[in-house]
Amino acid sequence: MSSAAPVRRGPDFVRVPGPIANGLRIGLLGGSFNPAHEGHVHASDLALKRLNLDFVWWLVSPQNPLKPQRGMAEFSHRLAGAKAQAHHPRIRVTNLESGLRTRFTLDTVRALKRRFPGLRFVWLMGSDNLVELPRWRRWREIFHELPIAVVARPGSALRARVSKAATTFRRAAVLADFRVPLAVPPAWTILEGRRNPASATALRAASASRQ
Repeated sequence: MSSAAPVRRGPDFVRVPGPIANGLRIGLLGGSFNPAHEGHVHASDLALKRLNLDFVWWLVSPQNPLKPQRGMAEFSHRLAGAKAQAHHPRIRVTNLESGLRTRFTLDTVRALKRRFPGLRFVWLMGSDNLVELPRWRRWREIFHELPIAVVARPGSALRARVSKAATTFRRAAVLADFRVPLAVPPAWTILEGRRNPASATALRAASASRQ
């Protein structure tokens, strides 16, 4: 009796991080999570409610190309910390970028769309990241890959509205939040609501002061 043929896995093969079915709406929240904090949970919960998402996947980055390695906790520690912080039944903490071996958001998004073609992805980010978005590799192409929802954060919400990214794609702004996951990109919106002040920078500084 001959043995079964091996399963062929392409370069985009990664394990499914949670329940999937065609048409499910998945928010993607990327970052270093150095460390994960309540602000990440708040942003995810707001997006789940306002965008009518089914799940939010946290994409814990092995190494953010825009951030120095110095002061960056080990990937395994950041992943474990994110899992401990994500006390929400519809948040899934993943190491997808490590499995896909992608470093840049555009590459990650394209790989996930190939791996999970039946899902409706929405990219989630804080308003501070929208301000910094032009520093990202081929950032304009990200807008054309999937809808984007920006969570307003203290200190950057106003700057985000007049940022280069916002003005470049002003005609793609969607006023009705619930329409964003079904919109044809480019499409984006700013999610207003209670603003959570937690930040990884402040948490690291507080931790260092106690040592």
